[in-house]
Amino acid sequence: MANAKYGKLTAGLIGAWFIVSLTASALHVFNTDPSRPPLPLGLAVVIPIGLFMLWYAASKRFREFVLNLNPRTLTFVHSWRLVGFTFLVLYSYGILPGLFALPAGWGDIAIGATAPFAAMALANPGRRRIFIVWQALGILDLVLAVVTGTAARLIDPRGIPTTAMSMLPMSLIPTFAVPLLLILHIICISQARRWPEEGYAGVPKQIPSTAV
Repeated sequence: MANAKYGKLTAGLIGAWFIVSLTASALHVFNTDPSRPPLPLGLAVVIPIGLFMLWYAASKRFREFVLNLNPRTLTFVHSWRLVGFTFLVLYSYGILPGLFALPAGWGDIAIGATAPFAAMALANPGRRRIFIVWQALGILDLVLAVVTGTAARLIDPRGIPTTAMSMLPMSLIPTFAVPLLLILHIICISQARRWPEEGYAGVPKQIPSTAV
């Protein structure tokens, strides 16, 4: 009952978050002068993650709900990151700088392509360590994209700005998708750290499949 309640609440919050990001983007809230780093986008990534961590730490019931989510489902969601090829396309047209677009694009493609395998083959106690490594690599890819996207203008003041990332539809990636995916990675690592070292290749009892 509590899980269903938190499930509805979480779905509602994610929906509201998406609407806020969409509205703020449409109102050009995230637009910055090309000569300055895109700090509003950076804050849009950090703030939701910080709020999630505070809620996770403060509420035992919410923590239990989060830890009972299905890690296979949470991991499979990352498959959509195959659309990272968009960064490469925008780079080829001179719309995004290579410093940001190349690592972000190829990194997302790599994570998106391996997500189904990670979800089906690695999400069990028998492969606990490599599952955590895969999740950590997914975090590294996202963090690197945020850092290079924020610092690209500082590193190369005369280069191509990342202005496209502050306008629709691309602005939804740093303001909604990136922090949400980072949260999913954090949840999966938190779950895996509680698994026993030994396990088997099938679906383990420690991984519930009813919450998501």
